[in-house]
Amino acid sequence: MSGPLPVVAFPDAEQVFTTYLRGKLPAGTVVGTEWPENLESRLGNGVVSVTRGGGAVQLPFVTEDVTLDIDLLGATKSQAHALAQQVRGWLFAAPAESTPGALVYRVRDVSLIWLPHQPSAETDPIPRYVLVMELRIRPA
Repeated sequence: MSGPLPVVAFPDAEQVFTTYLRGKLPAGTVVGTEWPENLESRLGNGVVSVTRGGGAVQLPFVTEDVTLDIDLLGATKSQAHALAQQVRGWLFAAPAESTPGALVYRVRDVSLIWLPHQPSAETDPIPRYVLVMELRIRPA
C-alpha cells in the first residue's frame, strides 16, 4: 500500500501577477489587489487591480487553471485602453518570462469590456476596462 498523495500548495495567483506586473508596467502605475484610496488622484499613471476569479486544478498536483479579473483605470478612456493592452501583452509574455512563485504554461484571453466606474452622482465616470484572462500555472 502506498502512502498518502503529496499536498501541493499552488501559488497565490494575485500575488504572483501583481508582483510580475509591477516589474513590467511604467513607473508610477498603481498595481495591487484592490483599488487604492484617493483613486481619482492616482489615475494619471493608471491603476491596475488584479483579483482572482474562478479556477480549478487542471492536472492534480501539477497545474491549476486560474482566472484573473483585472480592472484597469485611467484618466482617459484611451489611457485605460492602452493600459489594458499593455497588461494583456505582458500576461501573454509570462510563459517566456520569469514570474516569481509560479511557472506559467498557458495564457488565454477571455474578455475585455468597457465598464466605466461611477463613484457618485456628483462626479464624472472614471474610465475603466475589465480584462479577464485565464492562465495555467504551477508552483515554481
